[in-house]
Amino acid sequence: MSIFPNSDICETSVMSTNLVKQTDFDAIIIGGGACGLMCAVQAGLLGKRVLVLEKNDRVGAKILISGGGRCNYTNLYATDQQFISQNPHFCKSAFSQWTVDDTISFFETYGITGKEKTLGQLFPVSDKAKDVVEVFTNLCDDLGQEIWVNAEVKIIEKTDDGFTVRAEVNGKQEYISATSVVMAAGGLPIPKMGATDFGLRTARNFGLKVTDTAPALVPLTITGKDQPWYEQLSGNSIFCRVWNDKASFEENILFTHWGLSGPAILQISSYWKPGETINIDLLPNQNIADLIQQEKETNGKKMLLAYIASLYTRKFAEALSDKLPSEKNMASLTKAEIESISALIHEFKVKPAGDKGYDKAEVMRGGVATDELSSKTLEAKKVPGLFFGGECVDVTGWLGGYNFQWAWASGFVIAQNI
Repeated sequence: MSIFPNSDICETSVMSTNLVKQTDFDAIIIGGGACGLMCAVQAGLLGKRVLVLEKNDRVGAKILISGGGRCNYTNLYATDQQFISQNPHFCKSAFSQWTVDDTISFFETYGITGKEKTLGQLFPVSDKAKDVVEVFTNLCDDLGQEIWVNAEVKIIEKTDDGFTVRAEVNGKQEYISATSVVMAAGGLPIPKMGATDFGLRTARNFGLKVTDTAPALVPLTITGKDQPWYEQLSGNSIFCRVWNDKASFEENILFTHWGLSGPAILQISSYWKPGETINIDLLPNQNIADLIQQEKETNGKKMLLAYIASLYTRKFAEALSDKLPSEKNMASLTKAEIESISALIHEFKVKPAGDKGYDKAEVMRGGVATDELSSKTLEAKKVPGLFFGGECVDVTGWLGGYNFQWAWASGFVIAQNI
């Protein structure tokens, strides 16, 4: 059964199930996602022959659902500064070899023009993620690169002259050999789309360290006595600044019946650990104390609740009322009360119970330790010919196209070196 029941991605000849045994591949690429597809194409442009093994029945699963099916395929402002890793300098080499301009030029060359939405996020003008996938499937077809779908890799073994990969392809056992293997199998998020820990297990099997993993870019949950307060606000979206001692983001937050979501929450979640508190400025770029003072002078009879409702939705103002002297008018507010209101509005504290897990996470934090890999080639230092790229590496980007930029860059870099 297809996991893309409404997809109009056409099956190309390279997705065939003609499984004649091949032993003349320069590399076997595990995973037909963003990194794996870019690697296959760039290798083909260099005259190298590769085989992509994809466990789903179509390639590009996460590409197709990204950005609500529109695919935010890069960010105009992407630098190494928007990535989390135990070694924050690791991704610099890849980004110097394949830049944002390279991504834009690549897609424009093959018919995709980008349009900026917000904060540098670039989407295809068509708003169709399938157009991005078709660039790769068409190029793989043109370049003679093989893609086998419904191909689940079981084991990778090192041999004297490279590697042997055992895969179950449409229920049949296949053994394929190549001089190099590229692990582009992604991370743990969205298991219903086929995500597994295979890339991490493979790294460990070859003696490579893996840094602790956790869901990232993920909604946060509120439980216990505080949950009803958040639940009553489900559906309310507010522009805020969200921060902790590691990072700060100004975007919308979304209240839900189980906690908090929205871009700002997803961003800060990558810098949050259970047990920690996050701070929310509910009125960034303005000073509520100054606003109240002005209102006291011009409209002192106005009730505080009515004034707060003029800044937010009525529903949100009413929810805040149990934390404010909302029964008072503006003129009667004391200095201490104004300071209390200011603390609530500008430093609203939240201690999430947890997160929504890999089912709802956009990416994974952590992965194959960067000190196990060459930053210039992404080859495992201990295992010549074994490469890791994309999400399974300990390089995690912000929300907004950054993780795709890492996928394209890492795929390009590996293709130069297989």
